[in-house]
Amino acid sequence: MIPGSTQDPQTVTSAGEKVTPLIHGVLQRKSVVHTDGRGELGEIYDPRWGLIDDPLVYAYYSMIRPGAVKGWVYHRLQSDRFYVISGFLKVVLFDPRAGSPTKGMINELFITERDRSLLVIPPLVVHAVENIGTIDCFQLNLPTVAYNHVTPDKYRVPPDAVPYQFGRKAG
Repeated sequence: MIPGSTQDPQTVTSAGEKVTPLIHGVLQRKSVVHTDGRGELGEIYDPRWGLIDDPLVYAYYSMIRPGAVKGWVYHRLQSDRFYVISGFLKVVLFDPRAGSPTKGMINELFITERDRSLLVIPPLVVHAVENIGTIDCFQLNLPTVAYNHVTPDKYRVPPDAVPYQFGRKAG
């Protein structure tokens, strides 16, 4: 054993399921991709999954340049429903909610063109995204409330209010 070395903690079960719990109210559903000789079709959202009862009322995409970070933000009314179309995205969540069983918890999630999923972020959960790839990342959002141009349901949080620092680490 080399002095100062540490053993990696368990991150997945033998079945490949993550062992780190999600923040209370955050949901993630792996995308089903159907591949054939012509290409592929990926399922993004179906209300029959029962993941979230809110209807589909608005859809938009955002593009994040390589190395760029967007956030920290939260919403009072809407849940976000993120899906990566192309690229490599790190989503960091912070739970500041009083009374939440996961208050103070951080989740660091990776949604990429190689491992797609629909991520549901409930109201009041602070979040930011970072493009960790070398190409532009295109992210689809299907929020539960249509965008209000006059009074947007978007609240910006100072970076020092969240106990997380972006930056690549050796490993």
